[in-house]
Amino acid sequence: MDWLTAYKIPLGSWIKSLVDLLNAHAAGLFDFISWALGGLIDGMTAGLLAIHPLLLIALLAGLAWLLHRSWQLVLLVVLSLLLIINLGYWQETMETLALVVSATVMCMLIGIPVGILAAHHPRFYTVLRPVLDLMQTIPTFVYLIPTLILFGLGVVPGLISTVIFAVPAPIRLTYLGVSKVPQPLIEAGLSFGASRSQLLWKVELPYAMPTIMAGLTQCIMLALSMVVIAALVGADGLGKPVVRALNTVNIARGFEAGLAIVLVAILLDRLCRRPGSAGEG
Repeated sequence: MDWLTAYKIPLGSWIKSLVDLLNAHAAGLFDFISWALGGLIDGMTAGLLAIHPLLLIALLAGLAWLLHRSWQLVLLVVLSLLLIINLGYWQETMETLALVVSATVMCMLIGIPVGILAAHHPRFYTVLRPVLDLMQTIPTFVYLIPTLILFGLGVVPGLISTVIFAVPAPIRLTYLGVSKVPQPLIEAGLSFGASRSQLLWKVELPYAMPTIMAGLTQCIMLALSMVVIAALVGADGLGKPVVRALNTVNIARGFEAGLAIVLVAILLDRLCRRPGSAGEG
């Protein structure tokens, strides 16, 4: 067995050299990306905080009613957000909401086109699948280190790490939905003279939409699961009080901040489900 360890493959050194190379020759690019993404999230947070909390609660309750026509969901939205205000975590909740929404939008913008491409090119998905497995199974702190070095302390490395962790969900579920479109539907579209783009927009995507929406809700849950980890690299939000409670062994504060995260997760999950399904589950 000694011969196996005597000639160690320097994978770690190669990755370190790559990160050092990027940091040395593309620092300006990463600074610009950090500035742009940080400004986007800060602007979204400022916009949410500029709205009076009670008005924002009313707007979200109205959105819940328009989407799902469920008074139970409206009541859940109102009571949950009032409880968050009562606990004193409104600002942190808005910061977390801005981070989660930004990460989810980025994941869907990446995940849906890549999933469609994978569904139409099986060889591409064969190569992509182990990469997706790696992105979801590798410990988060492993890629949190290079993102911290490249983008600096703050919300941006947390956002990038969240996207890396969450984007496999919409890719996989978009691929699943599009690839499972029944062949008779495809043949019917072709018989009516549909082009490839028409077939995609009028047959494949409508059929796959329930699966794609499931990918959206999974992406939101995965993004919220990264809130505490993002706080370790300087991201604001509900993760910070959880980390502080852990450092000070403050059970009360940790439970309250954790409860706020759970409430945000439940609300986003219910709001982003397909219309008519908010009362299920």
